[in-house]
Amino acid sequence: MDLGDGAHPCDPEGNFLPPGTPPPPLTDKTTDDWTPYKSRVEFELADYLFTRNQTPAHSIDHLLDIWAASLMQAGSKATLFSDYCDIYKTIDNTPLGDVRWQSFTVKYTGEIPEEGAAPWMADSHEVWFRDPHKVVRNMLANPDFAAEIDLRPYHEFAMENDEQPVEGLYVRQIGLIIKRYLQRDKTTTTPLYASIGNVQNNVRRAHQNAVAVVGFLTMPKTTKQHAETDFFWRFHRQLFHSSLSFILKNLRPAMTKPEVVHFRDGHYRRVVYGLGPYIADYEEQVVLACIVRRWCAKCLSHRKNLDETSLPRSRLHVDTLIEECDFDTLWVQYGIPFTNDFPRADIHELLAPNLLHQIIKGAFKDHLVEWVEKYLIQVHGKTQANIILDDIDRRIAVVYLPAIKGYVPEDVMRMFSAFLEFCYLVRRNVITETSLEAIHDALTRFHRHREIFKTTGTIPTFSLPQQHSMSHYVHLIQSFGAPNGLCSSITELKHIKAVKEPWRRSSWYNALGQMLLINQRLDKLAASRVDFHTRRMLSGTCLSSVLAALEPSANVPAQAVQPLPTSAEGHNPSQQELPAVHQTASILDVDVAADSEDIDAPTSILAHVQLARTSQGKKCAQTIPALADELVILDLADLVQDFLIEQLYLELDPAEVPENIMDCPHYEGRIRVFNSAVSTFFAPSDLSGIGGMKREYIHVSPNWRQGHARKDCVFVITDPNAHGMLVVRWFNRVSDTPDDETGLWMVEPSSIENRTHFAVIHVESIFRSAHLIPVYGTEPLPSVIKFHHTLDIFTLFYVNKYANHHAFEIAS
Repeated sequence: MDLGDGAHPCDPEGNFLPPGTPPPPLTDKTTDDWTPYKSRVEFELADYLFTRNQTPAHSIDHLLDIWAASLMQAGSKATLFSDYCDIYKTIDNTPLGDVRWQSFTVKYTGEIPEEGAAPWMADSHEVWFRDPHKVVRNMLANPDFAAEIDLRPYHEFAMENDEQPVEGLYVRQIGLIIKRYLQRDKTTTTPLYASIGNVQNNVRRAHQNAVAVVGFLTMPKTTKQHAETDFFWRFHRQLFHSSLSFILKNLRPAMTKPEVVHFRDGHYRRVVYGLGPYIADYEEQVVLACIVRRWCAKCLSHRKNLDETSLPRSRLHVDTLIEECDFDTLWVQYGIPFTNDFPRADIHELLAPNLLHQIIKGAFKDHLVEWVEKYLIQVHGKTQANIILDDIDRRIAVVYLPAIKGYVPEDVMRMFSAFLEFCYLVRRNVITETSLEAIHDALTRFHRHREIFKTTGTIPTFSLPQQHSMSHYVHLIQSFGAPNGLCSSITELKHIKAVKEPWRRSSWYNALGQMLLINQRLDKLAASRVDFHTRRMLSGTCLSSVLAALEPSANVPAQAVQPLPTSAEGHNPSQQELPAVHQTASILDVDVAADSEDIDAPTSILAHVQLARTSQGKKCAQTIPALADELVILDLADLVQDFLIEQLYLELDPAEVPENIMDCPHYEGRIRVFNSAVSTFFAPSDLSGIGGMKREYIHVSPNWRQGHARKDCVFVITDPNAHGMLVVRWFNRVSDTPDDETGLWMVEPSSIENRTHFAVIHVESIFRSAHLIPVYGTEPLPSVIKFHHTLDIFTLFYVNKYANHHAFEIAS
C-alpha cells in the first residue's frame, strides 16, 4: 500500500493539512459508554464465554441460571443476561468490526455432452467472502497498530557498521495469503487470508488482528473418473482465479486513484492500494502461475535443469498472449492469472517465499530425509537399514542432524548443517547485507555437499521445484523483506481460531454458515476490546473496577483485591524474606517446548527471571547442610560462602578480601528451595508477542510429574546486581570452534580435581533454557536407555542451536 505524498495527514476531503496539525479525537464516546453492553461486567462476561472459554449455548444458560439465583439470594432483582440468545444478540449489535459475509455462485457454462457428462458440470459452487476493502480500512484504523505501522518506505542502518537491514523495505503492499491448497478431488472450502504490508512483522506474527479471513474459496468435487481430465482441471483453475478476482474487485478503483482513509492516530491520509506478496505452497503456485508441474513459477529454467541461470517469468508474456489469442484459447492453452485484472500486479513477481511448506516440509522432510533412508537401504540393505532407522528415531531430540552422525558420510552431515543454517538465517526478524551473504554461502554449501547423493546413485536429479525455490530467496528478501513475516506459518494460529475452533463449535451440519457467524462475532468482540482499551476503560481487573466504583473514596488499587501468593508453609511473602535457592542444571527435558508462551507486551527487557510463587516448603531441605546432603554436594557451604564474598566485597581489591575463615561471611539460617522459575526474554524471530517478548518455564524436579527427574539446562549471563542464589553444574566447551560436520558447539561436564564442578550464582543470571544433545557415537542406543538417563551416561554433548530461532542467535 502506497501512502503517497509522504503519508502527510489530510482532511476527510483529501486536502493536505499544515505541518503540526493535531489529529481530531479518535472517538467522541465517554469513558462510561459500554455500548452495546450495559457495563464492563457484561462485556467481560460475554467476551469470556464466547471468545476465551467458547462455552456451549446450553452451558451458558445453566451458568446464567445459577448466577441469577445467587443474585436473588443476595437481594438483587437485576440479572446480566437472560439467556445465551441475549448474549449473542448483544454481540451482534456491536457497531464496530462489522464487515458482513456475502456470497456469489459459480457454475460451469461451457458445452455439456449429451452422454457421459461429468457430475461437476451441473454443480453450483458457492463462494463466501468479506469485502477486503473494508477489512483493510479497519486494519488501518486499528489503534493497536499505533506504533507498528510504517507510513512510508525507509532505510534503517545499524549503529555499529551501517549495515542496511532488509526489513523495512517491505512497506508498500497488501499481502494476500491462503492457508493451504487442497487436492481437487476433495470436497471442502479453503480459507483466504489477507494482511497489509505496512504492518510490521512482529504484529503480523503475533496475530494481533493483522491477519484476517476474507473468504472461503470452494474446491469443486468430482468422481475419480473425471478428476484427472483436462476439462475438470481447466474449470478448477478458472474457478480459482475468477473467485479471487471477484473478491478483490472493490480494491481496484483505489489502485489508480488515491482514496482518503481514517488512520489509527486520528488523522486522514490519501492511500493507493496495490497487491502484494502471495504466499502459497508449490502445488498452489502451479495453479496461480498457470504453469505445468515440475516447472518453476518464478523463472523460465527448464524442468530438467531448474538450477540453471535463466530469465524471470513476466506478466508481459501473458499480456502478449491476450493480444494475440482469443478467450477460449487463452484458458484452454495457457490460463489467465487473476492478477491480470489489477494494475501493477504480476503473479510471478508476487509469489513470496513459503519457508514452512516449501522448504521445511517440502525440501527437508519430503526430500532430504527420504534420501537418507534410500542411501541407508542402498548401502546396508533393507533389514539393516531399518535397524539403523529405528536407532535414529530413538536418538532424535528435536533435531535430526546429530541423530544421523555415524551412519552417513561427512558430506551428508555438512549438507544438513548448511540447509538448517539457510532456514534459520532467512527466518531472522531483521536481515542485513551480511545476512544475505551468509544465506548465499549456506545455499552454496548445501548445493555442493548434496552431490554425495548423486555420486552414490541414491537419486538421479536435483531438479526439484521446492529445493530450487531456495535460489530465489535472496532476491525475494530484497523485494519483500524478511520472510519472518511472510510465511504460511503466520496463518497457523489464525487458522485454529478462524477455522478449526469454529468448526468444533458448530453442529457439523452445514457448518460453514455457523463458522462465518462465529468469526463475525469474534471480530466484533475483538473490536470492542480494542475500543474500550483505547479509551482506558479496561484498567485493572473487573472486580477491582467494580470495587472502585462502589467505594470511590477508598481509591482501591487494581492489585488490592488479589490474594498474595504464599509458600507451602503458608507465610506471607510480603514479610521478611529468607534467601531463595533454586536448583538447575544439565539436560533439557523433551517437554520444554510446551513450557513456553508468547507475551502480548511491549519490548522491555533483554531477559528477566522470576522464581515460582511457591517454594517446596518442608518437602525440601531448609538449611544449607541439609541441602548439601540432599544434592550430594559436600562443599555447598563453601560455594555459598564464595558467593557471599563475591557480593559483599565486589568493589574491593582482592588483597582486602578476608582470608581468615572467621572473618568470612557465613549463613546458617533457614532457606527456601524453588524447583521452577520463569524466564522472560526478547525473541522476535520466534513465535512471540507483539513486542517480541516470550516467556519460558524452567524446571528442576527430582520427580517430574511423579516420574523421572527433570533438570533443565540454561544459558547463563553475568549480572552482579541480581538477587537470589542458583546452584548449577557447569559445562565447558570442548573446542574454540563448533564441530566441523554439524556446525554445533560441543560441551562436556566441567570438573575440578576429578570432582563435578558445581557453583552458586545469581538467579537472574539465567538467560533462557538451552538444549543439550548427547554425542551418540556409532553404536546403536540400547533400548533400556531413556532420555532422562542421558546426563548420567553420556560425557559429550552438542549445544543445540536449532532448538528455535532465538537459540540459533545465541549459540551460532
